[in-house]
Amino acid sequence: MASNLTFTMIKPDAVAAGHIGAILAQINKAGFKIVAMKYTKLSEEKAGEFYDIHRARPFFGELVEFMSSGPIVAAVLEKDNAVADFRTLIGATNPAEAEAGTIRALYAKNIGENAVHGSDSDENALIEAAFHFSGVEMFR
Repeated sequence: MASNLTFTMIKPDAVAAGHIGAILAQINKAGFKIVAMKYTKLSEEKAGEFYDIHRARPFFGELVEFMSSGPIVAAVLEKDNAVADFRTLIGATNPAEAEAGTIRALYAKNIGENAVHGSDSDENALIEAAFHFSGVEMFR
């Protein structure tokens, strides 16, 4: 059974460019309920922990450096079919391949600075949400 939760981060590039409000508006318009949200900054250590699954990949160091370079907005979203619907809303990882109107097509600079993170599975959504929020910080 699919979870009705997903996790997202508005990444440092989109925060620095002033796109927080526009991205949150798209999330709300798409029918997602924000059940937890915080404006924070990841340390290099925490960014490395969060993206540990990519540790062996050649882009890991750049990813950690980028994700710890400035503030982010972390959020847990609720909606039926949350993970799949959010992946559709954000678009392809490479904004050049993202469908028109998706968050990445509108706000991402390139494949590395792609505006938002979205969980890729129900299992990872719960793990990622718990990484950033305790149960008492989520309001469902």
